[in-house]
Amino acid sequence: MPISLKMPALSPTMEEGTLAKWLVKAGDRIGPGDIIAEIETDKATMEFESIDEGTIAAISVEEGTENVKVGTVIAILAEDGEDVEEAAKSGGSAAPAPAPAPAADAAPAPAASAPAATPAPAAPAASGERVFASPLARRLAAEKKVDLGQVQGSGPHGRIVKADIEGAKEGTATAAPAAAPAASPAPAAAAPASSVEMADETRAILDARIPHQVSKLSGMRKTIARRLTESKQQVPHIYLTVDVRLDKLLALRAEVNKALESQGVKVSVNDLLVKALGKALIAVPECNVAFAGNELIQYERADISVAVSIPAGLITPIVSDADGRSVSSIAKAMKDLAGRAREGKLQPDEYQGGTASLSNMGMMGIKQFEAVINPPQGMILAIGAGEKRAIVDESGEIVPAMMMSATGSFDHRAIDGADGARLMAAFKELVENPLGMLA
Repeated sequence: MPISLKMPALSPTMEEGTLAKWLVKAGDRIGPGDIIAEIETDKATMEFESIDEGTIAAISVEEGTENVKVGTVIAILAEDGEDVEEAAKSGGSAAPAPAPAPAADAAPAPAASAPAATPAPAAPAASGERVFASPLARRLAAEKKVDLGQVQGSGPHGRIVKADIEGAKEGTATAAPAAAPAASPAPAAAAPASSVEMADETRAILDARIPHQVSKLSGMRKTIARRLTESKQQVPHIYLTVDVRLDKLLALRAEVNKALESQGVKVSVNDLLVKALGKALIAVPECNVAFAGNELIQYERADISVAVSIPAGLITPIVSDADGRSVSSIAKAMKDLAGRAREGKLQPDEYQGGTASLSNMGMMGIKQFEAVINPPQGMILAIGAGEKRAIVDESGEIVPAMMMSATGSFDHRAIDGADGARLMAAFKELVENPLGMLA
């Protein structure tokens, strides 16, 4: 019998995702281990690997479809010896997509009133032509009581997609975009796209007099917005800042890179700061914690989540065992993780977890800032730019020195201010006397 290929859960917390790209088409034969699609989660684009063998009989969810729930049938696979066309038919009837069609027909009251208001568009429905619509669009149409026969599809080959249904008026067969040009004839070219794409909340705050573009939030951006809002609302932040002298660290880095030149490894200042934070967390274990409501989790290893900016937002690949690894190992790991993060190729276990975070905006010229804690972690270290400053040395003389400001954000439910201060002092000591990191 046909096999239903369902939207996989690619991480423990994944509830829905975007079917970014199909790598197969109907009629293609696949086997166990074949990569058949790319699925976009809130943090990365991951490959969907088949565990079955057979022929793709039908694709139920088109590529580019967003918010596909885990467990949704996305394709039908015909097993060896099965008729592919029959498998596609049986699979189609089992899929949730056709269900909305009867629901639309089963609502005679709204349908009777619709032709009186819009008699002209009734022709497509009466023509007997097949209506092409994605499963998600069909379900939304049933919920909103929208007649698919009266909706103009904007997808490939005129296929009706989610955005088309969202732009249709509930309980009618008239798409909302049709009214937009009459209301504002001047920007007629841009109005339909905006009216289809924009949510009611967006329209409520938009000043249409100002030239603008509206773009949908990516899954990653939505996750960032939700998690940071929760963090600032639920986590009582306390901020502690120290000024750190970098001269010895920079000199050590130059020596280390000279020694590693033959291996093609180059250690950055950030790599050394990751190492210093890892060592400091082990020296002050009271800060290597996570608040769990009724319990406190104290970790015995420092796994540092390092903030990496990518086009879609921000992701935090994890350098595991940062306190125990060599700086060359950290440099290699960061180069690999950051590269794959920008390509969207990280695995969930490479960016989910960690015991503390480090965010370095010094490379962007930011002198000092306060970072938002990444729950359930107990702290994050914000690194500012290194700059020449005049300081008073141990002998009382005013001398130039390369200095930077580092600010720790601590979850005050889990970490007392005194313990946070001890961590910042340990970090400062390691950076200013970096041989201690290598001991």
